[in-house]
Amino acid sequence: MPEQPTASTSASKAPVKKDTTDVDIEKLLSREASAFQREVEVERILKAFKLNPYDVIDVDETATQEEVKKKYKQTSLFIHPDKCPHERAPEAFDLLKKAELELGDKAKREELDAVINQARNLILKSLDLPITTPPSDPKLQGLSPSFKVRLRAKSKELLIEEELRRRKAIKLNLANEGLEARKKEEEVASKKRKAEEEQAWEANRDQRIDSWRSFSNNGSKKKKKQKIAILG
Repeated sequence: MPEQPTASTSASKAPVKKDTTDVDIEKLLSREASAFQREVEVERILKAFKLNPYDVIDVDETATQEEVKKKYKQTSLFIHPDKCPHERAPEAFDLLKKAELELGDKAKREELDAVINQARNLILKSLDLPITTPPSDPKLQGLSPSFKVRLRAKSKELLIEEELRRRKAIKLNLANEGLEARKKEEEVASKKRKAEEEQAWEANRDQRIDSWRSFSNNGSKKKKKQKIAILG
């Protein structure tokens, strides 16, 4: 005959209900942990190298466009200013959006990838490895610092150099534009002065004619007086 469950056995199998206070505490801790993680992510974005969108979004250089969009969407929702209490969350959100737009621009991404590829080649050459060495090569696995860290550092160095050259070119271009603008201003001023001088010359024409006639008449009178004096 099967053994009947006793009252004590039934009680031990019954689910244990958590106290309402314990549930509230767990929810509170979960919210605080989530808020802390959001703030940590905001700080990460703010400290990321702004000239490298891969660093801002935190994706690998080999990521596809779909992977970039997916990572951007996840992170943007996570640090959205409406959800994140960090005072600089709006700034981080804007930086994230800017990085996503740059990687979404085919021409800009190709330029960025060219610089990163140059950095990769320089690192491989410094390791006496052919530039065709794949990232999965065992010789790149045990490096300290890691190949990825070295690549980010060298890419940062080259991107800074590129940015400085760009700013210098802009400054030089503005200087040349300023020089051209000054030349044009001088030409305009010169033409204006010439026009004013011609206008003044024309305005004094009658006065000059009267002065000449007066001078001529005075000369004639003097000559007549001299002739009379000689005849006298």
